[in-house]
Amino acid sequence: MHFGSLIAALASYCDARAHGGEWLVRVEDLDEPRSSRVAALRILKQLAAYGFRCDGPVIWQSERSELYQAALDRLVSTALAFPCACTRKGLEGAALGAGGERIYPGTCRNSVPPGRRARAWRAAVSDETLGFRDRLQGWYEQNLAREVGDFVVKRADDVFAYQLAVVVDDADQGVTHVVRGSDLLASTPRQIWLQQRLGLPAPIYLHHPIAIDAHGEKLSKQTAAPPLPVDPLPALLQAWRFLDQPMPSSPPSSIDSFWHWAHRAWNARVLPPVTMLPAPAPIVGAAV
Repeated sequence: MHFGSLIAALASYCDARAHGGEWLVRVEDLDEPRSSRVAALRILKQLAAYGFRCDGPVIWQSERSELYQAALDRLVSTALAFPCACTRKGLEGAALGAGGERIYPGTCRNSVPPGRRARAWRAAVSDETLGFRDRLQGWYEQNLAREVGDFVVKRADDVFAYQLAVVVDDADQGVTHVVRGSDLLASTPRQIWLQQRLGLPAPIYLHHPIAIDAHGEKLSKQTAAPPLPVDPLPALLQAWRFLDQPMPSSPPSSIDSFWHWAHRAWNARVLPPVTMLPAPAPIVGAAV
């Protein structure tokens, strides 16, 4: 874990606890070549060391492919998904949407071109505007056909796409509220489209600011974000301040006293209404 992932964990955990809700942990390890069970277990250990307590068993997406396939089969049976032979290289000339993604031009929507082999499955979106009211960001909407195009629900390497898996999992786990980083804001209309077509309930969303580095890039393993230190308290307080939450009159002296304060003091209404904020200077210390 790094500071960016701590922010997401802290915001979702405090929001659930402040409302008397449950906090669920799901390991999104569908991309098995890029996933590591050892690394995931280390993250779960870090969460526990920082005082996070999960309600219920941890869900591993790599063990739930049958559920995702059943959802895809429903889309296919109602002509809401189609096979696609396009490659990433072949779509390099497609227009860019507002989020920087290539807008799928509909190449295979009616049929796979002669001599080509279907490699993936795409959702056949409609020309309509989908919107929702985010608890922090306010009203957000997209016309999927014009701004995204028919998006992938199962990749060419047989990996189910995040958009489909997360919709199935949210419904299956009874998730009512989703608190996550603003980098996923633009994905939400796609998920709402899938929820509507699959007859699944839509959670209430809150997309909080994400931390960026000096180059304006989201903190991540790919951008060499430093790992969290062994001592949880300074990092927790740093994440708390990043989210503009009220500080106690006297600094908490332990993890337990921090969480005792945080669960009662959390106020989503004072979160910074921006999508990206510079990360503070990293706390020096060995990784957990």
